[in-house]
Amino acid sequence: MTDTGARAAVEWLAAVAPDPGACRWEWERNPLGVALLPAGLRWDVLITPAGLGGPALDVLRRLVDRPGPVLAGSGDARTGFFVPVGTAARWVGTGTRAAGRGTWVVVPHPGRVAGATRWLVPPDGRGTLNDPALLELALHEAAARRADGREP
Repeated sequence: MTDTGARAAVEWLAAVAPDPGACRWEWERNPLGVALLPAGLRWDVLITPAGLGGPALDVLRRLVDRPGPVLAGSGDARTGFFVPVGTAARWVGTGTRAAGRGTWVVVPHPGRVAGATRWLVPPDGRGTLNDPALLELALHEAAARRADGREP
């Protein structure tokens, strides 16, 4: 990610924080390099086990030039897909958790690696998100291939 791209991503993410300056300070000075941000303002997050999320991301990468933001969290045990606001309230999927309005997400600085949480696809700073319909297709394909013992 370029410095300009990382700066744009920082500004886009920090804009949802109750205090964007404090958010940027946390990213710059906290040794963990993460900030806690509210979901449901500019994005929701769909969280899957990594065994499903990683293969689904591989499928998404075949479907679109560049997927929206995707996090690996809990030491790579979970994958979080940033999706449009409101998706969390409507999403029904076995094994998938949804973070929407009223929830908070641990978010690393977009230009750095930060401990147990890292970007698999960093935000582009323009607000690009994952399309829920394409994500659903990717999750179904990944689950089917997993059930058949095939790689996505």
